[in-house]
Amino acid sequence: MSKPSVVRQEDWHDKRWLWLFSPAIPLAFTSSLLAFVLSGQWWCMLLAPLVIHLFLPLLDRIFGEDFSNPPESAVAQLDQDLFYRALVWAYVPLQMIGTVMGAWIAATQALPWFGYIALVLTVGAINGIGIGTAHELGHKKEALDRWLSKIALAPSAYGHFFVEHNRGHHKRVATPEDPASARMGESFWAFLPRSVWGSLQSAWALEQERLNKQGLSVWHLQNHNLQAWSLTLVLFGVLVAWLGWTVLPFLVLQSVYAASMLEVVNYVEHYGLLRQRDASGRYVRCEPEHSWNSNHLVGNLLLYHLQRHSDHHAHPSRRYQALRHFATAPQLPAGYATMITVAYLPPLWFAWMDPRVMAHYGSDLGLVNLQATAKAKLAQRWG
Repeated sequence: MSKPSVVRQEDWHDKRWLWLFSPAIPLAFTSSLLAFVLSGQWWCMLLAPLVIHLFLPLLDRIFGEDFSNPPESAVAQLDQDLFYRALVWAYVPLQMIGTVMGAWIAATQALPWFGYIALVLTVGAINGIGIGTAHELGHKKEALDRWLSKIALAPSAYGHFFVEHNRGHHKRVATPEDPASARMGESFWAFLPRSVWGSLQSAWALEQERLNKQGLSVWHLQNHNLQAWSLTLVLFGVLVAWLGWTVLPFLVLQSVYAASMLEVVNYVEHYGLLRQRDASGRYVRCEPEHSWNSNHLVGNLLLYHLQRHSDHHAHPSRRYQALRHFATAPQLPAGYATMITVAYLPPLWFAWMDPRVMAHYGSDLGLVNLQATAKAKLAQRWG
């Protein structure tokens, strides 16, 4: 579907009950685990990869895009409506149930190696998408939301995301200094270790700086990284105490896959985009044009409007139900489910996305966030 030049607010209607699909992901994936327990058929646990890599792309294609924006007169009411907050909260207990059930299956059920992989992918998907839930909660000021964000990050062992995303990534987004902003010519497999290690280093440095200003050690209990990581230790420790050490490899593998799901989304969200410097040499303010956007209806309903990433970065405190489409934002050719699948295949990704990056910048390679090792090759191709 082509992008309209004008977004009409009169086309907007509150998708209130459709948002119930958001916590449906952990419910459906956990139900697939229960189906395995009841039937003994390992293929029941293939639901998660099928949904992510097949069904969601098809549904995005079938139902298309929704470009409508809520009128400003409705935003205050949307923000204050407890219904929308409760939908985000609902993800966390369902996520924990899926994690515990998966751990029990891994430790007590006889599985062929391919069944074990399906289990890892299912629980890892629950917790990878759970990082998206933590993302929505972590941006809020309420203490309940912020603690639920840390709890949602516990199964993925990626608690430092709470610090780095809010105070690191949002400050440095779409610049070469941001480990979570992918560069044109950089494959996902090159981006992954750079983002993982860079984000971890940044989160630790940010908390060290904050606590030192208060006269406290970085090892103080007020360190948000330590708080979040402690929740992981408690969760894994309880499961090991209950199920034995044989469950630990499963917990580690599913957490690695969950973290990789976050990072492939990071890769998609800002690929090749660059904030320019103003006359003073400082980066310009982050605007919708510095994030790739997607208005595909189904993916947005399941991901709390995460795909409307342009408005989120331009206005981080805006709640998911009120995020808007901007005609100035660069548009992804498909929803996140399709894009993350393509991102795993670098030649296909480059062929699909590099021309879009160049079109966004009027074919001026000097305006692009480039991978240093790929500059010569890109210059030869694009001039």
